[in-house]
Amino acid sequence: MRIRIALSATLAALGLMFLLPAAAHAHGDTLKVVVTGQRAGHVTADITWENDGDAVDETVAATVNAVSVDGSRTMGPWRLVRDTAAAPAGWTTAEALPPGSWKVSVEVGFPALGKGELEVGVPVVDPAPTTGAGTTGAGTTGSATGGTPAVSAPNPASASGSAASGSAAASSPAPAPSGTQAVPASEGDAVWWTTAGVAATALAGAGVGLLLRRRRMRGACRTS
Repeated sequence: MRIRIALSATLAALGLMFLLPAAAHAHGDTLKVVVTGQRAGHVTADITWENDGDAVDETVAATVNAVSVDGSRTMGPWRLVRDTAAAPAGWTTAEALPPGSWKVSVEVGFPALGKGELEVGVPVVDPAPTTGAGTTGAGTTGSATGGTPAVSAPNPASASGSAASGSAAASSPAPAPSGTQAVPASEGDAVWWTTAGVAATALAGAGVGLLLRRRRMRGACRTS
């Protein structure tokens, strides 16, 4: 019985020793690296085994470098991280390339060797237009999209205050006209001429009265 158990364990171990190299040999010893482009400036790539095309389960050790087409700028080296939007073979960079044309190269050293290159272009993205309400001075001129300007609600405190002031003004009597108010020039001339006429009439009446009195006195003297 012990011989049979030992023989079974030996056969199982030999089987595992032969199966593991066969599985590794099925993948191969090189990786296929395909740089697929960029997404919002982030370099994207697919990494698979060269022989069977299976995705790499291990975390790859890779470097990403980029050089502008004119050679004036360089970016990297960056590392690759899993791209959840392109699983299971997708990889991407955490960093983003600035706008422009770039020659991108990806070199993988683990779990096997592999390399891929591609020229990618990162477009310039215009900022989204802002929609806000513009104001001129203290008044609102309306929103930038042509919307109806907002009307502010009246303040209850100010409304009550103005109502109180209005009622107080209504209850208080109007001021009496002053006697020293300025008189227009035409009215002043009329008053002056009227006063002068009255004075002349009074003087004439007084003179007539004096003449009549003298005549009466003379007549009385003659009769006496």
